[in-house]
Amino acid sequence: MTTELSYEETAKSITTDRGVLRYHEAGDGPPLLLLHGSGPGVTGWRNYRGVLADLAEHFRCLVLEFPGFGVSDPCEGHPMVMARFAVTDFLDALGLDRVSIIGNSMGGIVGTQFAIAEPDRVHKLVTIGGAGRSVFAPSPGEGIRLLMEFTDDPTREKLVRWLRSMVYDPAIVTDELIQERWELATEPKTLEIARRMYSTAAFEAGARAALASTETPYWAQLGKITAPTLITWGRDDRVSPVDMAMLPMRELRNGELHVFPNCGHWTMIEARDAWLDAVLAFLNRKDA
Repeated sequence: MTTELSYEETAKSITTDRGVLRYHEAGDGPPLLLLHGSGPGVTGWRNYRGVLADLAEHFRCLVLEFPGFGVSDPCEGHPMVMARFAVTDFLDALGLDRVSIIGNSMGGIVGTQFAIAEPDRVHKLVTIGGAGRSVFAPSPGEGIRLLMEFTDDPTREKLVRWLRSMVYDPAIVTDELIQERWELATEPKTLEIARRMYSTAAFEAGARAALASTETPYWAQLGKITAPTLITWGRDDRVSPVDMAMLPMRELRNGELHVFPNCGHWTMIEARDAWLDAVLAFLNRKDA
């Protein structure tokens, strides 16, 4: 039976030129970098605490806390951009040339961007929702709109509405979960940084910048990824609808898609056992 790991026994930190990055480390074996998503009160520990012990039986797991989410040192730029910098800073600081990556939602996008930019440093890539582009569903999705409403005007009721959009089974949104998310989400500096990304004004500014940009978006460069990639998605995801997976499913050189029924955005939580089975089989498989 898997032994539960504690926050305190796994917590570590490392200093980089851009500040202190905090992380959790557990297990031995090939290095596996775990990247968390975004949203009120999120941390890497909260995203992955339920599966960390199982993954640590096979890998040296490194759960990175992105700057700007209340655990690592705050950042001055856009949280998504600083997260991408943080991955390189973190791996360089630990002296790791090549890792496998699991990324949830925003973390999946960051991991995908890293695999495009530095393909030789990624052995295998697993994404959990988010990484792709809407084909049929409206964009932004329901969950993102609720996130914007909370960020503009944080109330406990808006937080609960957003949390319930993340899951298929509302029973997962317990009073304890609501409280721990509320405490970090309303911390002044963390909220200020969140507004750089998810306030209505920031989201609209980002959309205008994307339209004006001459840079190729990451989702149009998926063919550059050389690492075998497993895309995991909840069929009932209301944050990043599952049709977003159609583009990466087609464009990835060596990509696989696994969709979990009766499951929302937090696949590693709501479909925990099935998700672990699929991910461990993929990561442990000897590819040619």
